Amino acid sequence: MELVYFLLGSNLGDRNNYLKEARLQLQCAIGEISRTSAVYETESWGVAGLPDYLNQVVEIATNLLPESILIKTQFIEEKLHRERTIKWHSRTIDIDILFFGEAIVNLPELKIPHPQLQNRLFTLAPLDELIPDFVHPGLRKTIHELKQEIKDDLLVKIYAY
Repeated sequence: MELVYFLLGSNLGDRNNYLKEARLQLQCAIGEISRTSAVYETESWGVAGLPDYLNQVVEIATNLLPESILIKTQFIEEKLHRERTIKWHSRTIDIDILFFGEAIVNLPELKIPHPQLQNRLFTLAPLDELIPDFVHPGLRKTIHELKQEIKDDLLVKIYAY
């Protein structure tokens, strides 16, 4: 079993419900969720002026391989009406694989650890809540260290339902 960390994000429609549905679908397809971060409300990253996102990190122990997990997460995104249009544009749901244990995966269609996580406060804040002492296998720094060094100044706050 490997611990896998996913970032869920939604900025269209009923954002809370899309996160909830993504969690349910992940549990059915990949494994039982063992822990979740708080839900964070975050400004749009990459494209200014889009609606704010709700983001959450979930932890799942699984026997599946990374390539199989990618296929399943993309299927869940499609099932929840994700439309792939413009990069970093609004979406009903986005499911990113952040870490797969301590593995480094470098395939054309899949990079783990997620190649942008060290640049995104909306990813590091919920990760720091769950696994502050986890050492990024490529950068050899803890999540907490990466969060302290980040230059991202977009607003990231715990979401009050």
